Amino acid sequence: MEKLILKFSEIGIDDINTVGGKNASLGEIYNNLTTKGIRIPNGFAITTKAYKYYMEYNKLRVPLQELLASLDSSGFTNLTEIGSKARKLILQGRFPLDLEASITAGYNSLSNDKKRDFAVAVRSSATAEDLSNASFAGQHDSYLNIKGSVALIYAVKCCFASLYTDRAIKYRHDKGFDHNKVFLSVGIQQMVRSDLGCSGIGFTLEPESGFRGVVHLAGTWGLGETIVQGTVTPDEFIIFKPSLKNSRKAILQKNLGSKSKMLVYNENASGTNSTTLKITPRKYSESFVLEDLEIENLARWAVIIEDYYQKPMDFEWAKDGCSGELYIIQARPETVHSTTRPLSVKSYTLQNKGQVLTTGEAVGQAISAGIARVLHSPAEQELVQEGDILVTDNTSPDWDPVLKKAAGIITNKGGRTSHASIVARELGTPAIVGTSNATQAIKNGDYITLSCAEGKTGYVYRGKLQFICSSTELDTLPLPEKPKAQLIISEPERTFELALFPNDGVGLLRLEFIITHNVKIHPMALVHPEKITDQKQKLEIEKLTRNYPVKKDYLIDKLTQGIGVIAAAFYPKEVIVRMSDFKTNEYAGLLGGSAFERLEENPMLGFRGASRYYHENYREGFELECKALKKVRDEMGLTNVKLMIPFCRTPEEGKKVIAIMRDYGLKQGENGLEIYVMAEIPSNVILAKEFAEIFDGFSIGSNDLTQLTLGIDRDSAMTAPLFDEENPASKKLIKKMIKTAIKKNKKIGLCGQAPSDSASFTEFLVKEGIGSISFNSDALINGIRNINTAVNKNAAMAHKNSKAKPENPI
Repeated sequence: MEKLILKFSEIGIDDINTVGGKNASLGEIYNNLTTKGIRIPNGFAITTKAYKYYMEYNKLRVPLQELLASLDSSGFTNLTEIGSKARKLILQGRFPLDLEASITAGYNSLSNDKKRDFAVAVRSSATAEDLSNASFAGQHDSYLNIKGSVALIYAVKCCFASLYTDRAIKYRHDKGFDHNKVFLSVGIQQMVRSDLGCSGIGFTLEPESGFRGVVHLAGTWGLGETIVQGTVTPDEFIIFKPSLKNSRKAILQKNLGSKSKMLVYNENASGTNSTTLKITPRKYSESFVLEDLEIENLARWAVIIEDYYQKPMDFEWAKDGCSGELYIIQARPETVHSTTRPLSVKSYTLQNKGQVLTTGEAVGQAISAGIARVLHSPAEQELVQEGDILVTDNTSPDWDPVLKKAAGIITNKGGRTSHASIVARELGTPAIVGTSNATQAIKNGDYITLSCAEGKTGYVYRGKLQFICSSTELDTLPLPEKPKAQLIISEPERTFELALFPNDGVGLLRLEFIITHNVKIHPMALVHPEKITDQKQKLEIEKLTRNYPVKKDYLIDKLTQGIGVIAAAFYPKEVIVRMSDFKTNEYAGLLGGSAFERLEENPMLGFRGASRYYHENYREGFELECKALKKVRDEMGLTNVKLMIPFCRTPEEGKKVIAIMRDYGLKQGENGLEIYVMAEIPSNVILAKEFAEIFDGFSIGSNDLTQLTLGIDRDSAMTAPLFDEENPASKKLIKKMIKTAIKKNKKIGLCGQAPSDSASFTEFLVKEGIGSISFNSDALINGIRNINTAVNKNAAMAHKNSKAKPENPI
C-alpha cells in the first residue's frame, strides 16, 4: 500500500510518480552521494497519494476539470481568473485527520523532539518537474522557516494550491502536459540557516553558451530567492573541471556582485510569510560570499552529482550561518543546453548605431527591435503584443506568460542567473539585465533596438536600427588539417561561446585588452602608487583595489582570471598570449598612467613591445605580467598557454627578454613553455635565422609588417588607401619569413584581416606553406571557407601537374 509520507532515506530517482521530480532527486542524492561528502539536509516527502487523497476528500477533481475546460487556451484572456478560482477551491479544503497526523508525525520525527518549533523548508515537487525536457523551475511555491505543525499543515495546503498558479497552468499548456495527470508532492526539509549565511544556484556548465568544461556558481547573502527573482546582482564564480580533478587551482573567474539587498527570516512573523528584505551591510556587499576553498568544494560536489546522473545539472546550495556548513538543497537536470546541441550558429551584426538609452549585462548574442512596453507588474501583461520588448524592474515566475510573448527583455535589476536571464535563455530571447535605469531611460511605446551582439555589455538604442542575421551549419564546415584555423581574441567575454566554433585554438590573445577592460590601472601605478598625484585617479584606483591589501596582487589576479578563462575554454588546444603591446599614449590613458609615460612624437615606433620589458621604466610592471602567466601555467595547470613577444627589433633584444622572463619564473622549455616572437618588423624577416635561434616560433603580424614595409601609418586617414597587405613588397617579405621558418623547423603562423577578406591572399599563404592563420571571431567562418577553398585548389593543381608529367622511359 502506498504511504502518505516517505523519508528521504526511502526515496530514489525512480519514485518521480510518487514524490515528484524534486524530491526523487533529493532522495537519490541523499542515499547515494552523502557517502562522497555531499551534505543534503534531511527530510521527508508528502506523496502524490496524499495529494490525491486531499483532492478526493474535498471532492475537488471534477470542479477543477470543469474550471480548466473553460480556459481560453489561445489568447489566455481568462488565465488570471481561472488560476485564482482553482487556488481558492484548494485552499478552502480541509485535511483528513489521518493525513494531518502523518505529516505531524513526520515533522516531529525530523526534529527528534529536541525543539518544539523546529524550522523546516516546505517545497513543492510536481510529477512533471525537474525533468530533462521541462524543469518547471519556479512554477510552484515553496515556503521557508516554517515552525510548528499548524503552520506546516497550512504551508502544505498552499503548496497544493500552487499547482494552479497562473504561470504553472500556462507552462503545462506550453509543454503539452495534461493538467489532470500532473500531481504534487511536498518536500519537508531541515532548514539551513542561510539567512545568517549565504546561498545561491549553480550549473555544471556555462549557462550562456552551454560550454561543459566549467561549473558556474552564483551566490548572495541571505536566502537565494533574491537571485532567481533578479532582486540582486550576485557574486559569480567560474571553476574549471579538469583543474579541479587534477587538484590544481581551479577558480577561473570571480566577479563581485553588488548584493545590495538580502532576504532573511522575520523572526516575529509566522506562517507562510516569514521572510523580509533588508539592505545588505556594506562590509558584506563589498566582500565575496564564499572563500576559495568553499567555492572549489561546491564545484567538486557539482561534478560528483553530474557524473552520477551522467548529464548536466543545475542545483541550489546554501551555507548555514550558524554551523558554517555548506549544503546542496536541490539538484535537477539542466534543460536549456543539455537536451539539444545547436548544429548551426546564428550571428548578428548591427549595420549602424544610434543613441544609447541604457546598458546592462547581455544575455545571449542576438539583436531585436520592437516597441518598448514598460510594465510595473505582471497584471499589465495584456499590454504586451507579440514582437514587443518588455521593460520592467525585475521579473519572477509570475511574469512567464508575458515573457513568452516578448521579442526582448530589459530589466533594471538582476544578473546573468536571475529569473529573467534563465527564461530568456530557455526561450532564445535576447535580454539585457541589471541596467539600473531602464524603466526611466526608456519611454513606453517608443521603438527601440536591443543589442546583445557586442560582447558582455548589452546596449539599448533609440529607434529601429538595421541589423543582419546569418546562420552557419557548423557540422558542414570541416576544419582543414593544415594550415590551422585559429582565433584572435581580445577579451574573455564571449570565450565559451567561441570555443564551440570550429577552431584549432587561439593564435593571438591580446593581453592589453584585458588590462584595459579588466584591470583599468597602469601596472606601474600598482607598483609605485606613491607617484600618482592626481587625487581623483588615486581615489578611483583605491576603489578598484579595495579588496587587495597588496595592490600588485590586483593586477596579477585580474590577468590570471582573464587569461585563465580563455585558456580553459580552449584547453587543451594552444592559446598564444601576446605580452602587453600598448604604445605610450595608450598606456597613459590607463588610470595613473600619465605619471609613468613620456610624451612621444610617434608612439607607433616608440617605447613599445619588447623594449619596455627590460627597461627600468616598466620592468617591474612586466614582472607582474610574468607572475600572472606563471600562475596560469603552473598553479592552474593550463600548460596549453604559450607566450609571444611583440615588436622585438633585434635578436639582442630578444635575448634580453628571454633572460628577464627566466628571472621572473618563465623559463623557456620548462613545463613545455614555448615563447614565440611577432614577425612584424622588416628586421624580423631579414634576420629571421638569428631570431629562430632564440624563439620557438613566429607569428606574422601582417598589419604592422605592411605599414613598416610601405612606410604607411595605418591609423592615418590620409594614407589609408595606400595600405594593402597584398602589396607585392609585403607579400615578398611574408613569403621569405615562411620559407625561413620552415627551413629552421620553427612554427609559423599569421594574424591579420587579409585572409578573411581575400580568398586570393589565403590561397597565397596556403601555397607558401603557412602553419596557421588566425582570424577575428566575426571572420572565422569565412576564413575557414577561404582556407578550404585554397587547400582544395592547391590539391587539384598538384594532381593536375603530376598527371601532366611524362612517364619515365623504360
